[in-house]
Amino acid sequence: MSASSCFLIGLPGSGKSTVGRQLARRIALPFFDSDHVIEHRLGCSIREFFEREGEERFRDLEASVIDELTAGPTCVVSTGGGSVLRPENRERLNQRGTVVYLRSTPEEVFRRLRHDRNRPLLQVADPQQRLKDLYAERDPLYRQTAHFVIETGRPSVAMLVNMIVMQLELGGAATQEVPIEPDASGPQPSTGSRSVR
Repeated sequence: MSASSCFLIGLPGSGKSTVGRQLARRIALPFFDSDHVIEHRLGCSIREFFEREGEERFRDLEASVIDELTAGPTCVVSTGGGSVLRPENRERLNQRGTVVYLRSTPEEVFRRLRHDRNRPLLQVADPQQRLKDLYAERDPLYRQTAHFVIETGRPSVAMLVNMIVMQLELGGAATQEVPIEPDASGPQPSTGSRSVR
């Protein structure tokens, strides 16, 4: 059985980039962070683009990058927290690979992100309330898109990776095949460590 791609979704700060990078290493697949791919294309931070062009323009670009990453060679992708807002993104993620929802409570995310100044949607007077609002809006969309949900509360990154690998194997989605190298002209695997939204 051939391997399928694995796409990680969840709130900003739920650990998608960290877990995704280690998962990709574990199952020997290329890793992409959709936010890093977008920043590479823009030549500036998402925060700068957000402030200059607005969220709608950003979501257009994000949809294009997600279409490209999900249609490309087998890989692991961590997506931006708002990627599920567009119906076409939800459909492409769900149909083109195995989707893992890393579920974190707004309180957990706030503890991790309270000093982060690089996330445009959290630059508000009450970021904890903003996270609660984002959770209320997005949790149903994450659940609709995901093939399975993993709670990020207590487990270490290594344990989260083990849980995902076990689910992938149960679904027959992970094999030890040698991965196809990403096309040199396309997005390059991410080596950065910061998720942006």
